[in-house]
Amino acid sequence: MIGSVIAGTIVGVMASLLGRLKPGVSMRAALAATLAASLGLGLVLGVTLSTPAVARNTQNVMSVRALPPEAQRVLVLIQQGGPFPHTKDGVTFFNRERLLPSQARGYYTEYTVPTPGARNRGARRIVAGRGAGGNPATSGEYWYTSDHYSSFQRIQE
Repeated sequence: MIGSVIAGTIVGVMASLLGRLKPGVSMRAALAATLAASLGLGLVLGVTLSTPAVARNTQNVMSVRALPPEAQRVLVLIQQGGPFPHTKDGVTFFNRERLLPSQARGYYTEYTVPTPGARNRGARRIVAGRGAGGNPATSGEYWYTSDHYSSFQRIQE
């Protein structure tokens, strides 16, 4: 409901602006002012324009057996400490999407899960945490993403 009030306000203000643009004021400047005012109204009313946290796929759990076969093989390589076929395997995953539990920089590492038919690394990855012992091979903290970090599923061993 509040969202429709804000949308109605935006439409009303924009329509008003179109009829009253002053010489020397560009449409771009008028639209920017409308957007800024609308966002301010949203903040005052406590409305956010972002996707709600419940839409993020961080709490889903999947078993190792439910992983694609390529991901199962990568998980075994991680737990053995390698060797890894991709030069970027084992690099720091920065969790910029903030979908995994918050940890210090360098806590997570990422590994490529091959995608059959892909000419590049594809979108599939396993991200491993370092755990209490500081070693991704033994941490038991693993997440799978099939959509290049848009969502994760915790791998349950």
